[in-house]
Amino acid sequence: MTPNLDPILQAPARLKLMTMLTAVSEAEFATLREVLAVSDSVLSKHVSALAADKYVRSRKGMHAGRRTTWISLTPVGRAALRSHVAALRELIAGVE
Repeated sequence: MTPNLDPILQAPARLKLMTMLTAVSEAEFATLREVLAVSDSVLSKHVSALAADKYVRSRKGMHAGRRTTWISLTPVGRAALRSHVAALRELIAGVE
């Protein structure tokens, strides 16, 4: 039987973004952009796709006197990531 990979999480940047968010309660948009080495527009598209499926949520706020956006993982996103990782592990289990 073929493992059920989550198509939303198959994009490498999205998978990396989700795994980064497991370690923190929330992360600043600019920090995520730098670590992922993507442009604002690319990160925004990934965040929007993940938010559409309720995997992440964003909130606007002030930090160091400037407006910023904070991204956090939702319980739905955490469960989806856990399931996707389990499917990946099952998929590669037979690789020698």
